[in-house]
Amino acid sequence: MAESLKPRQRITSTKRNKCSGELSGSPFCASREENAVLARAFDERRGSETTVEHARISRVGIEEGKGRTLKIDVIIPVYKPGRELTELLDRLETQTVSVEKIILMYTTEESAEEEILLQAEEREKVEVHRLTRQEFDHGGTRHSAVQFSQGDIFVMLTQDAMPADEYLIERLTENLKGKVAVSYGRQLPGEDSNEYEKLSRSFNYPETSCVKSAADLERMGVKTFFCSDVCAAYRRDVYEESGGFLRHTIFNEDMIYAAGVIRAGYAVAYEALARVIHAHNYSNVQQLRRNFDLGVSQAEHPEVFRDVPSESEGKKLVREAWRYLKARRLVFLYPGFCLQCGFKYAGYLLGKNYRKLPKRWVLAITTNRYYWM
Repeated sequence: MAESLKPRQRITSTKRNKCSGELSGSPFCASREENAVLARAFDERRGSETTVEHARISRVGIEEGKGRTLKIDVIIPVYKPGRELTELLDRLETQTVSVEKIILMYTTEESAEEEILLQAEEREKVEVHRLTRQEFDHGGTRHSAVQFSQGDIFVMLTQDAMPADEYLIERLTENLKGKVAVSYGRQLPGEDSNEYEKLSRSFNYPETSCVKSAADLERMGVKTFFCSDVCAAYRRDVYEESGGFLRHTIFNEDMIYAAGVIRAGYAVAYEALARVIHAHNYSNVQQLRRNFDLGVSQAEHPEVFRDVPSESEGKKLVREAWRYLKARRLVFLYPGFCLQCGFKYAGYLLGKNYRKLPKRWVLAITTNRYYWM
């Protein structure tokens, strides 16, 4: 029998509950009954506390109704940075709502990159924390960054997510109040994006904002949990109460977190006016590898994804692609799009069934070999 491969375990606490070794107190692994109890407990704890219910936007953070200014920090994982990082920092400094601190989690690899990081560190609000590729984790690294933040709200960005205007922070954070625990922004294609990428961005990030809660699960399915740390803002009070990001995950730390808070009674907001330019013209093989990691994350967290399968969203995308390309007289691109979807689905199925694959296959396909070591 071929040797199977299990991901390495990197739990930072020995206190666990009964679900997959996750930290005790986290709603991500709780049963429906446990989630209901958690939701009631959250409400009771928050009943006498000041919330952002009556917050108003100012030019420095978010100013609460009682006069205290809520601090906003920005967290950016950085790997092989180029000049785009400098441009991103420039744009963050010209936002209508100022941030307190910009935390860069830099995965080091080449000394040539140090010049860009040293220049970034000279900025007043920037601090850089260095880690190795072996130490990087999609959930764990972001959680570590939150510990370096004192913000009441923290914004997650990637180094290649470019604010489309000076209102990004303002619009991304202005509705973090009441039951809204997380908000995420709209991703726009770049000037060099191909039609497939433009279609994908249009499908996943429409022009209309919305707020999603557990009441939408039957109608929206897995899209209810959709959230992206390419551009997202989190309330610290809910983050700490919920246990935060998983400390060890190959992918999908944002959706897994969103699923947890939604099932605990909170909501996730999609802010279409909070816009970043972020897109990639991935090849078919790159799509296969990315979707392999996506499938692995779903296989490892059936408590989140079992009842909300992703396949239906794929079918919707294929139908939407036909309408999109036909309206633009680009039907000749449809076979290529379907081929790309085939690669995505193949990667997804392989990832969902990674436990049945030989070790060498897993390491050859995944985009994150260190996750398995």
